[in-house]
Amino acid sequence: MRIGVSLLVAAATMLGVAGTASAQQTLQQVRDRGSLNCQVGLPTPGFYALAANGTWSGMDVDMCRGVAAAIFNDPSKVQYQSVTSAVRFTSLANGESDMLSRTTTWTAVRDGQLGLEFAGVNFYDGQGFVVPRASNITSARELDGATICVLTGTTTELNLADYFRANNMRFTAVTNENVNVLVETYLGGGCDAYTNDKSGLAARRSAFPTPNDHMILPETISKEPLGPVVRHGDNNWGDIVRWVLFGMIEAEEMGVTSANVTEMLRSPNPGIKRLLGVEGNVGQGMGLPNDFMVRVLRHVGNYGEIYERNVGANTPIGIPRERSLNALWTNGGILYAMPFR
Repeated sequence: MRIGVSLLVAAATMLGVAGTASAQQTLQQVRDRGSLNCQVGLPTPGFYALAANGTWSGMDVDMCRGVAAAIFNDPSKVQYQSVTSAVRFTSLANGESDMLSRTTTWTAVRDGQLGLEFAGVNFYDGQGFVVPRASNITSARELDGATICVLTGTTTELNLADYFRANNMRFTAVTNENVNVLVETYLGGGCDAYTNDKSGLAARRSAFPTPNDHMILPETISKEPLGPVVRHGDNNWGDIVRWVLFGMIEAEEMGVTSANVTEMLRSPNPGIKRLLGVEGNVGQGMGLPNDFMVRVLRHVGNYGEIYERNVGANTPIGIPRERSLNALWTNGGILYAMPFR
């Protein structure tokens, strides 16, 4: 959304040198506080779900837990901040959050103009549409003239406009910054379709009163590489978040899990030795213990474990991973960690 971007660019400029100086101290600030301030979205099944007892779980929540485990050897030392998409970047840029982990798309404008830095990709996604089965709509090309619910303050708005313009189609947008309001509007018949990243559609559809009464259309109309975000200017903090993510991916490729990580400390494999800090000093270079990935894997698990328990084929979300973009590069996907050396 152009207005949101302009406001955020102005806010980033106002922070100026003082903001950069503060950013350089993120790791120490987190340690002094005794917890990580990690921003997630409004509760969404599979990615950032809030239980009745106040505990959070999900794919992106596990990214927060992994960073906390690397720093404190305790994944519970996280203060979760749940805000709308419209204000998420401002909350990160002004220092309210230490990191953002909430299905956020990596784009040129966000990376280059908002004073933010993407630490990697933890889910490759794309935008789609969900419609009632009773509508008999089977393709996005049949949505000409439709009323479509779309979340404001996101890349989803621009993608929607681009798709309809490219296909010489018309639509009427129903917008809101609160995803829960949009979903209720869609379920109440206030729009013909609801558009979001397909992972988000699957998550929301799983919580519908009658999920099978709704279908996700086959078209994928955009590229949505989703990943954690930090403030620009604190390279060390960005490295910590980035290498926790890479470590989870690398661990899956090497067969290191939460169940066998202790045994793997005795592995003769030099790559596993470096990953687990038995050899080398990767952690020391970031202000962490060299075995920081042992902490992460014991408490949170590798990427595959995180995926399967939160959004995999055997969960209510039910997003198959095999041969998808989110499969390891060795298994037909494009998921790939930089080497631990």
